[in-house]
Amino acid sequence: MALLSGCSASDLRVRATEAPPLPPSASPSEISAPVSLGAGTAATATRGNVTVHDSPGGAETARFENPQQSGAPLTFLVVEARGAWLEVHLPQRPNGSTGWISADDVMLHRLEYSLHVSTQQNTLTVRRNDALIETYPVATGTGGTPTPTGKFYLTELIAPTNDGYGPFAFGLSAFSDVLSSFGGGPGQVGLHGTDDAASIGTAASHGCIRLSNEHIAALAAMLPLGTPITID
Repeated sequence: MALLSGCSASDLRVRATEAPPLPPSASPSEISAPVSLGAGTAATATRGNVTVHDSPGGAETARFENPQQSGAPLTFLVVEARGAWLEVHLPQRPNGSTGWISADDVMLHRLEYSLHVSTQQNTLTVRRNDALIETYPVATGTGGTPTPTGKFYLTELIAPTNDGYGPFAFGLSAFSDVLSSFGGGPGQVGLHGTDDAASIGTAASHGCIRLSNEHIAALAAMLPLGTPITID
């Protein structure tokens, strides 16, 4: 993963960081369409790769490797279930892409937490089963490199070993709307710490969402992969 805000494939030397324990798993039969289990449902790959289709049993449109390049387990956010098939949000361009995967390729987990980022107020709000937990100040993208808006999810958690990006960085399923590549990577948006504390609360990044190192550490200990994040 090459994050925005200055991280690159060459300088972001990472080790895979284990996400917090996920909630109890659920079988596909326990999930109806649309999903309404707390904040939603995550699907974690149990095979070496997962094939995406344009409809249940339809044509193949993409294939994702498990684990991811960072070492994190391949995870999707479920949109709905239809028999043995799951419609999921995809960590790819264009933003908002969805596709269908076989339920046999994943294990399902109920999610309790959800995130909301306001690019106008530069805040990140954490909720657990719709109850407000905390609101943190953040830095978001500048006018020329705005943070993309929409519904996304946390795809991976890594620990940067280079200076500048704090102790933890979540990758999002979001990609920059204006940068097709950045620093050797695909322009993926990250949620990470920062050594530039003065930037918190302002529009200062290339599209990533920056928190204080204390706050990103708290989120890293709290949030499982697949957690939904809405940005507006």
